[in-house]
Amino acid sequence: MRLLHRRPCGSFVVCVLALLAAAPAFAQQRPLVTEDPETIGSGRVLVEGGVEYDRNAQYPVSGLEGQLWRVPTLGVSVGLSSIAELQIDGGLHDRLTITGRDPSAPLASMLTATGNTTGDVEDAVVATKIRIAGEGTARPSFGVRFATRLPNANNETGLGLDTTDFYAQVLAAKTVQSVRVVANLGLGILGDPVRGDRQNDVTMYGLSFARALTNKAEVVGEINGYWNTRSGVPPPGTDSRGVVRFGGRYTIGSWRADAALLFGVTSRDPNFGVGAGFTYVFNAFHLP
Repeated sequence: MRLLHRRPCGSFVVCVLALLAAAPAFAQQRPLVTEDPETIGSGRVLVEGGVEYDRNAQYPVSGLEGQLWRVPTLGVSVGLSSIAELQIDGGLHDRLTITGRDPSAPLASMLTATGNTTGDVEDAVVATKIRIAGEGTARPSFGVRFATRLPNANNETGLGLDTTDFYAQVLAAKTVQSVRVVANLGLGILGDPVRGDRQNDVTMYGLSFARALTNKAEVVGEINGYWNTRSGVPPPGTDSRGVVRFGGRYTIGSWRADAALLFGVTSRDPNFGVGAGFTYVFNAFHLP
């Protein structure tokens, strides 16, 4: 999910996967962001919340870096049919304790944060996921996901870019005994925060696993991000990014608790992070 990595002025996300061999109603994957092609099921609603800390978070467009708290991350996913769902995710408040500034950064002159902290809401990501083919004995399941990131966070705070991005990905997954492997590959169209007349097309990727230890507990891991394929210097804020996550999930009925450690892949990513949260899924309505 979700996202990728990867949100409105205060709401929403998607995530639940009761077990690797579970029904589609538990197809989401918090704390991972690599999207499983399975959907949550017709008429179901999934709600999640969490908190995340990133050490040495960097914002090259504004020139800020520091210790980032995301409190809380929130999300919702709505099952529109047995094969489609609507996703909205984001966070109410990002708070950065500033440990460094680069006055030569492209938008450093626009900053209104003059103290040692700054904060803002997260950008909203609105997405639709569709399962194209279910999993067979020898065939993985397949799906597609289309998403738009909205510019809710302001560049004056140093935490936003004021750009609108678009993502399109192909999703695949296969369960082998007690291990489920999920792969994502697609295109990201990222706006240039300095110039409004150009963009950068990046390759998005994700690869995750989840292994069931018991009928309630799992260990999970992934690598997820995007790769800049442009020759030369990319537009500011669109260079390659990636995060490795390792963690666990524990499910009791319709509730799930999760926790994970995060490690940045590139020099632009936080070098370390930790997150924890919960997911709840319920039957909300019946489609005719």
